[in-house]
Amino acid sequence: MPIFWQGENATRSRPSRTAEKDDEKGLPMKVYVFPGQGAQQKGMGASLFDEFPDLTRAADSILGYSIKELCLEDPEGLLDRTQCTQPAMYVVNALSYYKKIRETGMVPDVVAGHSLGEYNALLAAEVFDFETGLRLVRKRGELMGRASGGGMAAVLNASEREIRTILAENGLDSVDLANFNTPSQIVISGRAEDIDAAKPLFQTGSHLFMPLRTSGAFHSRYMEPARAEFEEFLTGMNLSGPCIPVISNVTARAYEDHLVKESLTRQMVSAVRWSDSMEHLLEQPGVEFEEIGHGNVLTKLLAKIRREIKNTDKPLPEVSKKPENAGEMVRKWNERYAVGARFRSTTGNYGELETATAATVLFGHRAAVYMNGYRGYFDLRELEPVAAAQ
Repeated sequence: MPIFWQGENATRSRPSRTAEKDDEKGLPMKVYVFPGQGAQQKGMGASLFDEFPDLTRAADSILGYSIKELCLEDPEGLLDRTQCTQPAMYVVNALSYYKKIRETGMVPDVVAGHSLGEYNALLAAEVFDFETGLRLVRKRGELMGRASGGGMAAVLNASEREIRTILAENGLDSVDLANFNTPSQIVISGRAEDIDAAKPLFQTGSHLFMPLRTSGAFHSRYMEPARAEFEEFLTGMNLSGPCIPVISNVTARAYEDHLVKESLTRQMVSAVRWSDSMEHLLEQPGVEFEEIGHGNVLTKLLAKIRREIKNTDKPLPEVSKKPENAGEMVRKWNERYAVGARFRSTTGNYGELETATAATVLFGHRAAVYMNGYRGYFDLRELEPVAAAQ
């Protein structure tokens, strides 16, 4: 296993495997990844709060409300509000990690987290303790929750270069690229009116434009006031260097010991380079990933990243200059194929797919059908039937 990280705390005593021992035993490099905001769901962490009562009480004391009640019952409908979502995800991720360590006695070789999840990665690397991390996350959630006038949207089936070109050609240099989730799934962020203006530009051809439910332009230049306030808040915090590698969202490489605070503040205004981070780790031989926390959002993203980097020789679909008659395409499709018919994608290796619905027209122009397994829409022009479905 190559050693791609070294720091002054690398020799801190921990029950982890060293690279040298892994090489001797032929063990894979274990990577734990932690999900962030967007993965929350009512009922998450159901078995964890009673299993870790002391930490649950500590969380209640810091937050001023019952974290168990918020996650399991959400009586006031606050779980999806940023200032509550972020502490909730942090606590559930943290307790999930502690449960994993309790059950296996084995810590990971490397950790990473998506946006908010990076705080759980830093917790696992002993940069701070549970309570300190929660205080950081609470402040972060409060600052981001105050943001207004902004918007975000996911653009699918478009490369970074394509998105930047389209934005620039249409005078939307004010829009930032905020999340690089996979090579073809990128989130844009900016003023609400600019995100609205971008919408029709990415509703042509094979592109999909999916607005996100947020009032803030997260991970963009517009979070600078929040970044500055968070930087001031961090001044009084005592943070250690990571004792295992933590992959930074900002650089897609391991944290440097002396730049922990700087990296945390930069994260608020910088893009989440998740795809680059995972590709970097996939270059290491024998790497194994495990998602820790609620849901499997990152597991699905990783599978998509693997598929897309294997098909880098295939260009992403281009914008269609003359949109076809979507209604007519849908009518012919539904006359020919029943729900449950099986198809393959012509643009990526997604395995055998099965239609879950009849075809429909999306956004007034795109002929698409929803697929089981993939749990998403495919353009009708990007599908071919398998033999049994013909």
